[in-house]
Amino acid sequence: MDDKEVKLLKAMEQNNKISTRTLAMMLNISEKEVEEMIKELEKKKVILGYLTLIDWEKTGNNGTVTAIIDVQVTPQRDVGFDVIAERICRFPEVKSVTLMSGVYDLSVIVEGTSMKEVALFVAEKLATLENVQSTATHFVLKKYKKDGIIFNEDKKDHRLVVSP
Repeated sequence: MDDKEVKLLKAMEQNNKISTRTLAMMLNISEKEVEEMIKELEKKKVILGYLTLIDWEKTGNNGTVTAIIDVQVTPQRDVGFDVIAERICRFPEVKSVTLMSGVYDLSVIVEGTSMKEVALFVAEKLATLENVQSTATHFVLKKYKKDGIIFNEDKKDHRLVVSP
């Protein structure tokens, strides 16, 4: 991957609404070249999608419960953790699956409409999978920051006033 592609990806990662015109000026190339680079990166599955981060608490429509589930699994011969991780990914309740170091092997982020729904998912779907040894569920109570964006950040200056 060349330097221009990396710069393009970093700019798009910071702001997915940035125009191709602005990207072209930043990279000192034509807008058409930017469009072609983006299409090629999408085709290669380097760019996987475009997301919008929403603070659902401000909408009054916060009908979801989020849980982080630590999963301990037995790796399979020749494929390690990949097969079980891919199987977990297929559940619609699952928003994220990450291989981790430490006591637990996978970190799974799940969303549901209630704590009971999430608990039933863990008990009936996740924990019953072959090779899953144990789970530990942690419910998210409040989000302060996600993907580099601080929620409810007020722009007030909190420094103490110093006068002579």
